[in-house]
Amino acid sequence: MTVCIDTNSLVQLFGKRSRFRAIAAALMDARIELAVSSAILLEYEEIAAAMHGTEFAREVMGFPDLAAAAGSVRRIASSFHFRIISAEAEHIITEDRHFEAMRGAGYKAQPITPDEFIRRFLDS
Repeated sequence: MTVCIDTNSLVQLFGKRSRFRAIAAALMDARIELAVSSAILLEYEEIAAAMHGTEFAREVMGFPDLAAAAGSVRRIASSFHFRIISAEAEHIITEDRHFEAMRGAGYKAQPITPDEFIRRFLDS
């Protein structure tokens, strides 16, 4: 299963007590695949630095590289920017309510909260 992780959820994957560690573990075990583009990676870096500083941003930016080494990153080259999530992903993991407009609107990437994603796809 391929997912896109919204920045607001990605930054919450870090930390030993993160309740979303199961998503990071699934990426590292290649049970799910992360779809990223250059634009998404730049957003990750920009928001992480603004929220928690450059050291945290470096940690965040190292994560896609680690996941890629595990074989669980799909790099998407986007020629056009329509302000929608890549059709390469089945879900966008997010807590941002702005994505709710996509639910049932015909887009392949459907919004799902991190908690719901873990409950539906990662809990055994």
